[in-house]
Amino acid sequence: MKAATASIIAGAVLLLSGVLLLLDALRVLDTALLVWPLIFATSGAAFLAVFLRSRANWWAAIPGFALLGLAAVVTTTQLWPGSASDWPGSMFFLFLSAGFAAVYFRERANWWALIPCGVMLTLALIVALPQGLDGTPVAAVLFLGLAATFATVSFTPERMKWPLIPAAVLATLGLAFAIQATVTFRTVEYLTAVVPLLAGAYLLYYAFHNRRSGSGHTGGAVADPMKQGLGDAHGGH
Repeated sequence: MKAATASIIAGAVLLLSGVLLLLDALRVLDTALLVWPLIFATSGAAFLAVFLRSRANWWAAIPGFALLGLAAVVTTTQLWPGSASDWPGSMFFLFLSAGFAAVYFRERANWWALIPCGVMLTLALIVALPQGLDGTPVAAVLFLGLAATFATVSFTPERMKWPLIPAAVLATLGLAFAIQATVTFRTVEYLTAVVPLLAGAYLLYYAFHNRRSGSGHTGGAVADPMKQGLGDAHGGH
């Protein structure tokens, strides 16, 4: 962005902010609450303009969406202070997630941006959960969201395999917490006892079955040369 253009935008924002503050001081309109959202939104739009000018300016998407998120949060909490609840916090995380997503889609080599993008999206979901839920569903959403984040990284054009390791570990933890959140504690105790029993029985069956098959195959292999030797001896006589 050129210096003259930036000066014009900053001057217009300051002028409009002064008008809003003056109207509020004269008790004409209650406009003081709109000053900071206006400043945040204009600053965010300026960063996004820099972001759109060139692919090399991918970094500008992060402060741009962050400032737009601040503008949205301040506007929501000031205009609807009672009914906003936890949605402003969730909204701010969504804007941060959108900033990192824009970094990746602008330049696909920036695969790392998908990790903070997924983390911010997961935090937005956690903040939006009902307050009555205990820690177990929150932990399930956290671990499953992080697992989905690392799994998404593995599908980038680089086709990296290492993200599948943390994805598998986090998915296992998330599923464990999800199961614990949906069934009673007594049922979980039964499951923790039945699963090892079934796994042990299967392993024993597999071992004995392979041993029996191997013994039969070896006996046949030994019998055939013996028959062949007896046949050769009879033919010699």
